[in-house]
Amino acid sequence: MKKYFFLLLFAFTLISSCTNEETTTYYLIRHAEKDRTDATNPNPSLTITGEQRAQNWVEYFKDKKIDDVYSTKYYRTIETATPTAKTKNLEVQFYNPRNMYDSIFIAETKGKSVLIVGHSNTTPVFANKILGENKYENMDDNDNASLYIVTISENKKESKIEKVNE
Repeated sequence: MKKYFFLLLFAFTLISSCTNEETTTYYLIRHAEKDRTDATNPNPSLTITGEQRAQNWVEYFKDKKIDDVYSTKYYRTIETATPTAKTKNLEVQFYNPRNMYDSIFIAETKGKSVLIVGHSNTTPVFANKILGENKYENMDDNDNASLYIVTISENKKESKIEKVNE
């Protein structure tokens, strides 16, 4: 009888491990409102409104599982990403927008929920690279409220855009 019990237990464990689906979720946002007072400044910080939006993202992600937070190396993206990263006890990691969604990034984020902070011309491109299709166009330069959500499970990829805290 013990043999059958262990055989049954082994078979159940094997079957459940084969059907264990791993899901990866990417949350992609553009940085919050930046200071536009000096048009020659290529690396401005956030405005007070932008700082408030960064706090609003904290509230949005409060009840969501976030395993990693990525940002480009610009003040405005770092300042947008940092409040959420801090509340999740995470360090902001950096990515190069010229080399996004490569095999290393895919391996490091597989099965995780990841927040990625970028720009109007990198956020939709990043989403497109994950999806493997040109679904999204560049964002309007004043759009700081769009959230792209891309979910990958097994061989299925889904995406949507939500407007948050407009």
